[in-house]
Amino acid sequence: MALPGNEEQPTAESGAAESVPEPRPGRLRRRWTKVGAGLPRTGLAVAAGLLLALAFPPYDLWPLSILGVAALSLLTRGRTARQGAWTGFAFGVPFFLLLLDWIRVIGPDALVGLSVLEALFVAALGAGLAATSRLRTWPLWGACLWVAQEWARDRLPLGGFPWGRLAFANTASPFTPLAALGGAPLVTFAVALAGTLLGYTALRLRRSPAPGTAMITEATEATEATEATEATEAAEAVDAAAVTDAAEAAPGTRSLPRAPRAAVLAAAGAVATILAGYLVPVPTGAGAADTVKVAVIQGNVPHPGMDFLGRPFMVLDNHASATERLAAAVAAGKAERPDVVIWPENSSDLNPFAVQEAYQRIDQAVKAIGVPTLVGTLVDGPDDQHVQNEGIVWDPQSGPGDFYIKQHPVPFGEYVPFRAELSKVITRLQRVARDFYPGTHDGVMQLGPARIGDVICFEVAYDEIVRDTVNDGGRVLVVQTNNATYAKSGQPDQQLAMSRLRAVEHGRAVLIAATSGISAIIAPDGSVVSRTQELTPAELSATVPLLNAKTVADRVGAAPEWALSIAGLLACGAVAVGGIRRRRNGAGTAGTPAEAEPLSQVGAAAAVAPARIARR
Repeated sequence: MALPGNEEQPTAESGAAESVPEPRPGRLRRRWTKVGAGLPRTGLAVAAGLLLALAFPPYDLWPLSILGVAALSLLTRGRTARQGAWTGFAFGVPFFLLLLDWIRVIGPDALVGLSVLEALFVAALGAGLAATSRLRTWPLWGACLWVAQEWARDRLPLGGFPWGRLAFANTASPFTPLAALGGAPLVTFAVALAGTLLGYTALRLRRSPAPGTAMITEATEATEATEATEATEAAEAVDAAAVTDAAEAAPGTRSLPRAPRAAVLAAAGAVATILAGYLVPVPTGAGAADTVKVAVIQGNVPHPGMDFLGRPFMVLDNHASATERLAAAVAAGKAERPDVVIWPENSSDLNPFAVQEAYQRIDQAVKAIGVPTLVGTLVDGPDDQHVQNEGIVWDPQSGPGDFYIKQHPVPFGEYVPFRAELSKVITRLQRVARDFYPGTHDGVMQLGPARIGDVICFEVAYDEIVRDTVNDGGRVLVVQTNNATYAKSGQPDQQLAMSRLRAVEHGRAVLIAATSGISAIIAPDGSVVSRTQELTPAELSATVPLLNAKTVADRVGAAPEWALSIAGLLACGAVAVGGIRRRRNGAGTAGTPAEAEPLSQVGAAAAVAPARIARR
C-alpha cells in the first residue's frame, strides 16, 4: 500500500522533469519562425541583386540599376542594422556572382571567394540603409551611403576592386554627362538618388491605413521590454500574418495613397535626377586645333584562357605582322600613314631586353611602319624576384625610350600577397612565378606628336590613376590591355564601358588596344568611333583630338566622393547617437522598429514579388 508521501514525490519529480525541456521547443519554434519570416525578404534581395547585375555589360540594361537600388532601399526600410546587413549580403552575393562570372576561368573558388568578400561591403551598406531609413530624408542619405560603399570597395583590401560601381552601368545613359562634373562618384550618387526616390515614391503610393498596421505597431510595442532577438522574432512573425489578416478581413477596402503630395514630389525628384545630365555640356573634340592620326593594332592570341600565350614568340609575331601589313597598305596607297601606333599590353610575350630575337622583331615592325609605337611587354626588375608591366615608347630611329610601369598590379593575378603562407595552401598561385613590381609615376609620355596618358588594363577602373594622367598633361588617354584570359566572357565589354565613362569624365579621346579584343577608339563624348570584335586580328585607324582643357571633375578630384561618403557616414552616426540617447532615457527599443515596412508592401513597391504573403 502506497503512502501519501510516496505519491507526492514522483509528482514533484515529474513536474521538475517536465519544466526543464519545456522551453526548448519554444526556442526552436521561435528560431524557425524567425528564419521562415526572413526567407521571403531574403529571396527578394537575391532577385534584386541579380536585377542590378543585368544593368551592367554585357547586358547593358541600365534602367535596372535604378530599380535595383530602389529594391534594396525598400527591403532594408525600417529593419534593424543586423537585418539590413543580412539583406545587403543576400543582395550582394548573387549580384557579384553574375557580374564577375568571367572569373570562373580562374576557378569557381576564386569567383565565390571574391563575390563573398565584395558582398560584405554591400552588407555594411544594407546596415547603413536600415539605420538611416529612420531619418526624414532617408533617400538622400541612402544615396550617399552607396557612394561610401564604393569608396571603401575601391580601396580595400589590397588596393580595392572597383568592379560593380553604379557608374559603370551608366556609361551610355542620361546620367553619363554628370561624370564631367564629379567623376564616377557623382554618377553613382545620381543613380542611387533616383533609385531611393523611386523607392520612396512607390512606398507612399502603396502604403495604406490598413488595420494590419495597428496590429504590427502593437506587436512591436509589446516586445520593447524583451531582449532584441525575441523582439525581432515577434515583430517579424506578426508582420506577414497581420497584413494577410487585414487583407482578408476587409476584402472590399480600397487602398488610398497616404501622402500623395510627397509621392509626387519624390517622383519629380527622381525624374529630375535622371534628366539632370542633359544639362551638362560634354566636349566632343570637334574643331580641335591639334589632332593626331592613330593606328591601334590587335594582333590576337593563339587561344583564349589561362594559357593564352601559346608558344613563345607567337603573340609578338602576331602584332609585328599586323603592323607590317598596315605598313604595306600605306606603301601601296591603300591606307593613310598614321602618326603613332598603339600596341596592347603583353603584345610582346618576351622581354625584348633579355631576348635579342624579340628586340629585333619589334624594331623591324616599327621601322616598317616608320612612326613611334607604344609597345606592351614584361621587363625584368628591379630585382630577380620581380617583373614590371611596361608600356614602352619605341622610336623607328632610336629604338626604346620612355616607358610607363603599371602602378596597380592585380592581387593574386600579378602578385601574390602573403606568398609564403598562401602558396602552401593554394597551389594554383604558383602560376604567378614572380610578383609584378608597381610603378611610382603616372603614364604621361611623349609618343610622336602626342602627349599621351597611358594606363594599363584594370587601372582604367581606378579614378585617381586615370585622373593623374590628365592633370599631369595627358592630351589623349591610352588603355593598353590584355583580356585574352577572359575572352567572350563579358569582361572586355565591362572594361570598354569603363573607358567610355573616362572619356566623358576627363574630356579626352580614349584609345583601347587589346591583344584579343575589344580594341576601340572612343571620342571625348564617350561615343564609340570604331571597335573590333574579339579573337580576331584587326587594326583601327582614326584621327582623334589632342585636348588640353580640364573638366570640372579633373579640378575637384576626389572631393565629391569624400563629401558624399562622409555625409552618409555622419547620417549613420546621427542615428547611432540618437539610439544611445533614447536608451539612456529609458525609451530604447530593440528589434524591428514600429515603422518597419510590411513585406507585402515592400514586395509590391519593388515590383519584384506579389503583394500578398501567404498566411503561415
